[in-house]
Amino acid sequence: NISTRALVGTGDSVQIGGFIISGTASKPVLVRAIGPSLSAHGLAASETLQDPKLALHDAAGVLLSSNDNWRDTQAAEIAATGAAPTHEREAAIIATLEPGVYTAVASGQAAGAGVALVEVYDLRVGGDSRLANISTRGHVDAGNNVMIAGFILGGSDPSTVVLRGLGPSLSQAQVQSTLRDPFLAVHNASGELVAANDSWKQTQQAELEAIGMGLADDSEAAVVTTLSSGTYTAVLRDAAGGTGVGLVEVYRLE
Repeated sequence: NISTRALVGTGDSVQIGGFIISGTASKPVLVRAIGPSLSAHGLAASETLQDPKLALHDAAGVLLSSNDNWRDTQAAEIAATGAAPTHEREAAIIATLEPGVYTAVASGQAAGAGVALVEVYDLRVGGDSRLANISTRGHVDAGNNVMIAGFILGGSDPSTVVLRGLGPSLSQAQVQSTLRDPFLAVHNASGELVAANDSWKQTQQAELEAIGMGLADDSEAAVVTTLSSGTYTAVLRDAAGGTGVGLVEVYRLE
């Protein structure tokens, strides 16, 4: 399962969660956009996105499904997963997807803004496909409003992963007000720091370039590490305390 928490705004600052289904078989997933219920986890209600909307697109940008309030559509199916949102204004979609690249876009009803969580749950663990990667673009602020990507590594063997934090190079895609100096930190389920990086060429440059994962801007951040099975978070912020649109990516290599 994969998730990202970030401050959701409008325009370039909506939250765009990208994920890849690898393998040869289709996979059923549950995608959620959580806002009001985050107040049960230490955020003030005024800080959360009060009415999240969710849209699921394929690699060509075609809209596959959308939802505003999860009970409006697929309520019985969503409830049967045991992972229904706890607030009626939160959004959720169940879809069976072929291997490929997808994006889940979270925004606020009536151009609302606030902290939200986008999640993708694997509803059929194992088989001939898996959730392989996550990348999320959104507005990165400070304090509770940094961007936090969560991911779970299953299985019994360690996995090699690449984590990247982008900012300045997003301007090449016409994104405005990008994060100027991304800093990336990886934590385990106990909150312990397991890896961190500010500028990707300072450490592991050779390893990243060897696998084609070098970054376009020297100030962007990246980490290659091998992790045991478990739950992890990748925290993206600005090294100097600035704000802007950033992108956090997690790639599972093996």
